[in-house]
Amino acid sequence: MKKIEFNRKHVIALITVITGIILDQVSKLMVVKYMTYGKTVTIIPYLFDFTYVTNRGMAFGMLSDKRWIFMTVSIIAIVALIIYSVFTLARSNMLYVFGISMIVSGGIGNMIDRIAMGHVIDFIEFAFVDFATFNVADSFVCIGAFVFAIAFIADIIKESDKT
Repeated sequence: MKKIEFNRKHVIALITVITGIILDQVSKLMVVKYMTYGKTVTIIPYLFDFTYVTNRGMAFGMLSDKRWIFMTVSIIAIVALIIYSVFTLARSNMLYVFGISMIVSGGIGNMIDRIAMGHVIDFIEFAFVDFATFNVADSFVCIGAFVFAIAFIADIIKESDKT
């Protein structure tokens, strides 16, 4: 069995995950406490609004009638990323560490809602485009995937330069 080497990357990953979960859960608590369901509050006119809605599906409302399927897939993905991270972060590029940590954080943030309430609280909305309402956890997953993709592309470029 492989030896686990814990270092500062693991600490950064843990801090990123915990910070993301706290930001997500606190923002959702604030929305529930201070907003009326379905009501829109303009934050920056014509650009950015908060609208309190719930989502019984996965990201952006997909598979809303298949809750247990994506919850199972989400749990497996989160656990797989955590296991992968524990064994590889010590050797990984910091962009991978940050990207994976953000994805895990967002996945856990939304999973907390799904398990506790059966739905996810969404509230962030772009006023200038017809797009789904989302939350901090969704943002962490998307930004984390983008950062991970950048790290992956950078590695491919580095490897192609060596040949």
